[in-house]
Amino acid sequence: MAKADPALLAALEATRKEADPALALCTLATEKGFPITVGELFGEGEEYTSNLLKSCNGGASYPLDGWEDAYDLFFASLDALKNA
Repeated sequence: MAKADPALLAALEATRKEADPALALCTLATEKGFPITVGELFGEGEEYTSNLLKSCNGGASYPLDGWEDAYDLFFASLDALKNA
């Protein structure tokens, strides 16, 4: 949606300047028809990271540098849209 709507892209970027950026992002996303809570947003990143740390062969014993969370990856994808 943000790719086709520059105003939405700007509104999403503006959430980063709010006092509670994650809440602002989730509120805007919900208003646009993509309901998500802050808990779900960060829970997704936690579940992903936790799954990387475990496996049938033991997994990593510590998080590796460069593992990002869903919030950071979302804004990285928006940055890629702006630079495309």
